[in-house]
Parts: sequence; structure tokens; C-alpha cells
Amino acid sequence: EAAEDREKFSAMIERLGLRQPANGIARNMSEARSIAEKIGYPILVRPSFVLGGRAMEICYDQSQLEKYVVAAFVAAQGQPVLIDSFLEGATEVDVDAISDGTDVIVPGIMEHIEEAGVHSGDSACAIPPYSLPGPVVKEIREAAVALARDLKVIGLMNVQFAVKWEDSKPIVYVIEVNPRASRTVPFVAKATGMPVAKIAAKVMAGVSLKEQG
Repeated sequence: EAAEDREKFSAMIERLGLRQPANGIARNMSEARSIAEKIGYPILVRPSFVLGGRAMEICYDQSQLEKYVVAAFVAAQGQPVLIDSFLEGATEVDVDAISDGTDVIVPGIMEHIEEAGVHSGDSACAIPPYSLPGPVVKEIREAAVALARDLKVIGLMNVQFAVKWEDSKPIVYVIEVNPRASRTVPFVAKATGMPVAKIAAKVMAGVSLKEQG
């Protein structure tokens, strides 16, 4: 719930000192309009508690907002809808981690070839990240570990980040956290030779990462 409820998620990101795009929570159309006005277009509309990017849309003007927010409210089934600034020209990064509640390992950091905004199910990615500077990769890894610990994840977790260059500096934003297995797990396992699913399954059955070596 902390990862999917957009208000709780925003509070967690703030508490951990991480960054997320400028955003607001809407429970009705008038709130959605005022948030869009405050943030400025383009914006991303995202319902809480949905899988596979369902009812998630990029809006470039008010007419698109009116259309897509209605669909998001239907998909969210009474849960709040997040409206956040869409980071144009950013690089998306997928991270898979395994946590046993104490220790966290990060088997894979994947850099998307398409820019952020193309759904991860429709995009290609490279492992290891081919264009990100070492300090950025380190920051991403540390953020993933902090999120896994705060959410008390036991097993697999996937985090999506966006890296946007602002004033010649790379800024790392957290887009979303999925405390579960992701579609990227088989790719990471094949690319690294690490039996990711097996390690995570043992962790969930009570065998710590330390015990697994």
C-alpha cells in the first residue's frame, strides 16, 4: 500500500530525501485542473493500484487532461489519481533488487533505450547502463536499497527511475516502486548469470541472503 497509494508514496520519498517529479493528488476533476495549472504541461496522469500502465497517459493540454483524468478515476476505483510533471527527454532506468529485510542486493540496473514515457513493456533496455556516469549509477543503487529497507521488502522489488540532465547535471527522480517480481527479472538473470528468481524465492521462504552466500 505504501508503494501504490500515491499520497503515502510521496510521503515516503520525501522522508528518505529522494526526488520525484513535481506532483499533486486529485480526487475529483476540479482538483486535477488546479494541479495541472500549478505544475504546467506536459503532465502524466497515473491512477493508484493499477498494473501495466493502465489508464496512465501523458497530457499536453486541458482537453487531453479532461479526457484522460475521467478514465483514470474509473481505473482507480475510488483511490486517488496522481498528476505529475512529465520529464521530457529523460532517460528511464529499471532496477531489480532482492531484500531479506536486513540486506539488499541489486542484481540489475537497466538503462532504457527509448526515453522515459515509453512504457517499460514496450521498450528495450541495456544492462549494464551504457551512458550513465558512475556516480549516477551509485546514487540509483543507494536509493533502491533505501526504498527496499523502508518498505520492509522480503523478496523481489523493482524500481523505475528517470535521469534528466538539468543545467549540465544529471538529476535522479524516482518514478515508481513495485514491491514484487517484474517482467525484467528473466532478462537480468540471463544477462548476469545470477538465478534471481531462485534467490528471491529462498528469501521469501526464510533463507537470508547471507545464508545463501
